Amino acid sequence: MTEGHGTRRPGRILTAFLCALTAAGLYGCSGTAAPDPAPTTTAPAGRSPFTGLPAEPGPVLGVKIDNAAAARPHTGLGAADLVYVEQVEGGTTRLLAVYSSRLPERVGPVRSARESDISLLAAFGRPALAYSGAQTALNPLLAAAPLYPVTESTAPGAFLRSPDRAAPHNLYLRPARALAAAPGAGDARDIGFRFGAAPPDGTPTTTSTVRYPAARYTFTWSAADRAWRVAMDGREARSTDTGPLTPETVVVQRVTVRPSDFRDVTGAVSPYTETVGEGTALVLRDGRAHEARWSRPSAASGTAFTTPDGAPLAFAPGQVWIVLAPR
Repeated sequence: MTEGHGTRRPGRILTAFLCALTAAGLYGCSGTAAPDPAPTTTAPAGRSPFTGLPAEPGPVLGVKIDNAAAARPHTGLGAADLVYVEQVEGGTTRLLAVYSSRLPERVGPVRSARESDISLLAAFGRPALAYSGAQTALNPLLAAAPLYPVTESTAPGAFLRSPDRAAPHNLYLRPARALAAAPGAGDARDIGFRFGAAPPDGTPTTTSTVRYPAARYTFTWSAADRAWRVAMDGREARSTDTGPLTPETVVVQRVTVRPSDFRDVTGAVSPYTETVGEGTALVLRDGRAHEARWSRPSAASGTAFTTPDGAPLAFAPGQVWIVLAPR
């Protein structure tokens, strides 16, 4: 899909404010929109740059997904190419699921966007982002960001309410309709991942747990599935349409999580997850844990994962979870 929405142009006052963010690589300050930087490499023809599996080129759709206990089990999560875990207010988490290779009929429950999503999604070029809403002060940044916002107000036909869930955990997305509302969304491109044989080292690992202030994720190796079974807060994580969640690769990316300038409706400060920079990570694949380093020089660039000596660290082909864990 190459035609559709034009570039969103912020007002003069907002443009001046956004120019201060140029160093972060998110916005340009010229009279016309700066072109998206080209990927450093081209993904092999016929394979997804997100999973390493055979796939036709397709537009990218990100969906912000609720992860409160009342929002589980999720729907459509098993079909995602990538799943990011992000810390939000109160030390809880939400998920950002990225779709391109395949689209489930429904995804959800859908919740609100955060400032961190803007920088995180900049590596994807100009994707669509479906979410339930955002803080009023954040809306101008989302409108000026290199993405296509898809909400109930911009694409009401892409959303529906489930009678089986209580609000606010009952909003679901129809992904095909969401992409129809963002016809200019860019196709999947290289975001830094590499797929192939595992490094020769690594520590045999059957289970690994990541803790947030008010959430816990455990990944348990399943030889039968050749993948990691996900548990959230001590309970098996499932998708209503595909069953247990079983990513082939899990990346525990250690990042800085700091207070942002935004607050939620209760007045709690929203955390900001820094995904530009460098740091350490733990890559789980094939029943082993590999110490790694990550590097992302700018918001528009992808994230490279390497072994401690600097060699590219390949992921196992299949769904990838990126757990953005506080350092």
